[in-house]
Parts: sequence; C-alpha cells; structure tokens
Amino acid sequence: MPFLTEERRMIQEQAREFTLNEVLPVANRLDPEKGDIPMDLREKMAELGYFGILIPEQYGGLGLGCSEYCLVTEELSRGWMSVASIIARGNLLIGSHEMSEEQRKRYLPRMAKGEFLGAFSMSEPNAGSDISNISCRAKKDGDSYLISGNKYWCTFADGADFMIIIARTSDAPPGKRHLGLSMFFVEKKRGELPKGVSGAPIPKIGYFGWKTWELAFDNFRVDAADMIGKEGHAFYYATSGLETARAHTAARAIGLAQGALDDSIQYANDRKQFGHSISDFQAIRFKIADMATQIEAARQLMYFVCEQIDTGQRCDKEASMVKLFASEMAERVTSEGIQIHGGAGYTTLHAVERHWRDARLTKIFEGTSEIQKRIISDRLLGRGKN
Repeated sequence: MPFLTEERRMIQEQAREFTLNEVLPVANRLDPEKGDIPMDLREKMAELGYFGILIPEQYGGLGLGCSEYCLVTEELSRGWMSVASIIARGNLLIGSHEMSEEQRKRYLPRMAKGEFLGAFSMSEPNAGSDISNISCRAKKDGDSYLISGNKYWCTFADGADFMIIIARTSDAPPGKRHLGLSMFFVEKKRGELPKGVSGAPIPKIGYFGWKTWELAFDNFRVDAADMIGKEGHAFYYATSGLETARAHTAARAIGLAQGALDDSIQYANDRKQFGHSISDFQAIRFKIADMATQIEAARQLMYFVCEQIDTGQRCDKEASMVKLFASEMAERVTSEGIQIHGGAGYTTLHAVERHWRDARLTKIFEGTSEIQKRIISDRLLGRGKN
C-alpha cells in the first residue's frame, strides 16, 4: 500500500493550505520582530485537531499515527518551524505516555483541544546530551518534594499550562548514572512562572515565536502525587518514544528545506540578470536540482521511519538516520536558498533567512548530529568504549 493514501493526501493538502493562508503571513510579520505565536492562530490549529493527532480517540484526540503527525509537521514548517513545534506540546509530550489512567483522563482531552499545553524542563547548563548528568535535586518533604537547581533550554516555560520536570531524587548507584532521576507533572498558570521558579529568556538567533528559558528552582514544592511513573526511572521515560520525536524533527527540517526551495524557484523565475531570468542559468538550475533531490531523499526516508513506528517495528537506528540526514540536509539546502537569493537572501525581507536560522537548530535539538552518529554506529558496530 502506498504511503500517501487518499486520507493522508487530504490531511497533507489541508495542512498545506492552512500554512499558506494562515501560518506564513503571521510568520513573515512576527518573526522579524521576535513576536510570539498569536493565540488566534493556536485556536485555529486546535480546531483542525493538530494538538491531538497522536492522542487516542477515547481521550478526545484524532487517534492517528506518526505518519499523519509528520505530514502535518512538514507542511507547518514550510511556514514557521515554531508553529510546527508547538503542536508537540499537546501531542503526548515526552513523559505523557507514562501517566496514570486517572492523569490521562484528566489531562489528555484538554491537551487534544489545545487548551492545555506543556513545557519540558530537562536540560541543564551541564546536562544536555548527557541526561545522566542532571544535578537539579528533588528532596522529599512529607507528602511533597522540594526542587532546587538550574534548568536550561526550557522552551515555552512562560506560556505553558503545565511543566514536566526531571530532577534527581536519589544518588545514582555506582556504574548506573542514569538511575535516580524522577519526572514530575506540574500544573501552572499560563503566562507566568510558578512561585519558587525564576528565570530569564535565552537570547536565541532563531526559533522565534515563543521564548526559551533559563530557570532557577528554589525549593519549588510539588506534590508526591504529581510524580509520573516510578521514582528513579525518569531516564527511561525521557528516552522512550524518541523515535517519534526524531521523526518529528526530521519533518520540521524537511519542511524548512521545502520552503527554501519553493521560495528559491519563485525568486529565480522573477529575478532578471543579463536580460534573462536567473532560472535560465545552469548554475542556478543545478542548485535547484540538487536541493530538490536532497529533500526528496530525506522525505522518503522519513516516510519509511514513520511506517516502521506506526507498525510497531524497532527503528531507533533508522530514526537517528533520518534525523541526522534531514537536519544536515536542511542546513545545506536553506543555505543554497540564500545563495540563489543573493544579497536579498541576507535580509529579513525574505523567509529564506528564517528557514536557514531555524534549520541550524534541527542539528542540535532532539539529540545532536554527533549523538545520532553515535547511536547509528553503536547499532552497526556494537557499543564503543568512548
């Protein structure tokens, strides 16, 4: 059966039309001024069900798979990667799959409607790829835990309705640094940080539309009942489901590259030099041919990984491959898009520079390119010593 069934084509076309009519105009207006994603745009996305694509129908979601999730994501990224990213804040955000049934009934229907979106607080100044190095502590205090320490790279900390926080509840046994971490689900008031948490936005070079925060927890009290899963097992919760997260990042990268290609074709047809459209020149035509080929190769690998995920096949190696290939490809293709635009590409007057800035980030989050290479090589060669 072909990947793009009639139902999936309809979902894809709907997302493409929504992006062209709703997302792109907002991105072109707000990204240059570092403005936030407007609430009315989020509400329109919620009406289309984009925050509940992966949430089961019994909890009010669409009950679809990674394939549909990535098709929508790619189209949204053609307009603004931040918009393609915010849907992950409802679609079974990392850790949500470990919720109790009572928590699922309470929270998932609101997440599916886009009314209850989250922020994920795991990274720290000295703990990025090395999750085991988390030092933020959660100390038991009666029926509560007191969280103290610093967190970094917490996107949407202010705008979220809840936070998922990973902190160390016990020292790790010798040789098992990944143990002793626990995960907490904490409701908060939208638009502000909760009492006991302070912070400041990180000055990013891209990924605008929302703020990414450095946070300080000072005896931040959470109920013991807010813990997700078993105490000390958060490492496993944070790393499970990464196949979908990495496919999602690949889809974002592919969407950015496609946006750069679309804009480059339009610009090349419109731009006249030496009495001809620059699209008549072989140098430009070959650039566009290479860009399109790289995008399609990444897209077809993404389709394969999505099918593997949706049919329950193990694909951690392949998910790392598509995340690595698509993100590296996106940086190259968007850079070529700027080259085709010439001096105009080095201004904020064209979306191609936004796609380029955002593409650079896809090589870092959800595991750097170097981490993906480590995963792939470990699967092929066995675990290395370093």
